Parts: sequence; C-alpha cells; structure tokens
Amino acid sequence: MTTLNQHPWFRLAKKTFWLIGVGLVLVWSLWLLYSKLRGEVAGDPVARELLASGGFWFSLKVIAQSIGQSIGAVPSSGYALAAFSALMAYVALAWYDRIALIHLGREKEISWPFIASCSFVTYALGHNLGASVLSGGLVRLRAYGACGLSAAEVAILVALCSFTFAYGTIILTGLVFVVQPELVQPLAEMIPRLDLPPLLVQVIGALMLGLCALYVLGSWRHFKPVHYRSVHIVYPRLPVVSCQLLVAPLELVAAAGIIYSVLPDAGNPGFMTVLGAFLLSFSAGLLSQTPGGIGVMEAVFLAVMPTVAPSDVIAALLVWRLMYLLIPLAISLPLIVAFERRQLRRAAS
Repeated sequence: MTTLNQHPWFRLAKKTFWLIGVGLVLVWSLWLLYSKLRGEVAGDPVARELLASGGFWFSLKVIAQSIGQSIGAVPSSGYALAAFSALMAYVALAWYDRIALIHLGREKEISWPFIASCSFVTYALGHNLGASVLSGGLVRLRAYGACGLSAAEVAILVALCSFTFAYGTIILTGLVFVVQPELVQPLAEMIPRLDLPPLLVQVIGALMLGLCALYVLGSWRHFKPVHYRSVHIVYPRLPVVSCQLLVAPLELVAAAGIIYSVLPDAGNPGFMTVLGAFLLSFSAGLLSQTPGGIGVMEAVFLAVMPTVAPSDVIAALLVWRLMYLLIPLAISLPLIVAFERRQLRRAAS
C-alpha cells in the first residue's frame, strides 16, 4: 500500500513549498538590506537629492557607489589579514575530513594533499550552492570512493564532518551567549521570540557549553556504541574529540576574522560581537539554504552591528564572500576537471 509520502505529486509539492519559502526569505532579506542601505546613503544631502530624483535602479547605482567607496577605504594590511584568515579557515576545514578518516581508521591510506583538495572542493561548492550536506556528500563519494572507501564509510565521514562544524558552532555560540548576552537583543526586531532577558541568554549559553562538555565526557568514559537495526554508531575516541575541540572553533574564528579584518575602526564593536554576528548569520544562512546565505547574513549583521555604517558592513561581507566563497569556487573548478581527467585516463589504461 502506497503511503502519502511516496506519491510523486506529494514529493513535488513539498519541494515546491520549500523553494517558495526559501525564495520569500531571500526576497525579504534583500528588501530589508536595500531599505537599510538606502536610509544610510540618504544621510548625505547630495546623495539624498539623487535618490529622490531617481527610481529603484538608479538608487541601486548610488548605493553601489557608496559600498565601492567603503571597499576602497580598506587598507592593504586589512586585505592581507583577511586572506590569511581565509587560508586558515580552509586548512581547518581540511582537518574536518582528516579527523573523520582518523575515526574510520583510514587516514594512512589517503595523502594529505588529496584530503586537502577534496575538502577544499567540497566546501567551495557546498558554501556557494547551498544544501552543503548533499553537494558535499556527492563530491566526497566520488573522490573518496576512488580511494577505496565504501558508500557507508563516506556517509559516516560526511556525518562526522557536519557534526564537527555543528560542535564548533555550539561551543562558540555558547561562549558568546555567556560573555555577551546582549548580542541577541537587536534580533528581536526581526524575530520577536528572541526578545529574551540577558540572564536567560547566559543560561542557554551555559547549557550549550555543558552539552559540549558532556560529549567530551562520553569519549573519556568510553561510552558504548549505539546500535539501531543495521546502523552502528561508534563513539569517537578521545584523540578524535581533542582534534574536534581545537579545529572546529578555529575554522569559525578564522572565517569571522575575514570580516573583522576589513571593518573600519570607527564604530567597530570588537571581535566577540563580530564572531557572534557571524555565528548567528551563517547558521541562519545554512538553515535558509540560500546560496552563500545571501541576504540572510546581511540582515543579521546589520541588526547586530548598528554602530557600524551599513555600507561598511556590506563591504566587509562582500570581501568575505570574495575570499571565502568566490575565489575558492574559481580555484575548485580546475581541480574538479583535473581529477575527472585523471580518472578517465585510469579507466582507459
């Protein structure tokens, strides 16, 4: 007997509603972004007259010129620090795969250059295209499958990499909530449910840190594997968990460092606020499944960092997208072509 979930029309309807929801979030975020930027640019009397005399597209041109001025004002040292931060972020992401291979006991069979290349391509595609678990899983299945890993092993690798990212996000978000609980308050204008007292935010942060500590305790005390039908989940050993504790926060700190490096000194709220804004906005972008979190990240950053001029915030996020998303994507495409050509030559020989 066919259930409702198995009907093709039902699956199509779910996919359609999901795409409509993502589209509405994207449109709302972009409109909010446009409104804030237009209001900020209108603070200049000359720009205000230009905005009043032109339509929507002309206003976009004026806004783009303002953002271009903010990008041009970033010193070369800021770009150098941002580039170094991006490099460190992708080095840490390569360790995600390495940690998973250590857990599987297959790390000695695959070279570091191959792991780094596979991880780089995986995240470059996943961050830009959205649905990073699906796109990342396909890339890893193709790459690691050629190295002898089974589909089940690749599935565990993908799951552990996703968990490592989530683990680092929970650690740092809990720390930010404890140290700087007022960071959540500005978001209440967009999401009224986030209108929480600072003490409650600190309690939530402490619980998040406690949950992370419980995970370490489980590894230290050698919790037994979990068996559910044909699925067997083995608790990571302490060396694996130790690597996760170091590498997962490092990737997120480095990624936030790209933005912090190019923000102006005037009105800069400090690295902890930038890190908190990045964690909240990047997580929201992943949940929305919009490519690169476009629109969603900007809306959250503008709400959390009101002391920085919106054009400077957008300029910093554009630099982040360039160094964390677009340049890696451009580099990853030749790597994919080279890998596939090598596989074809192997098959021919």
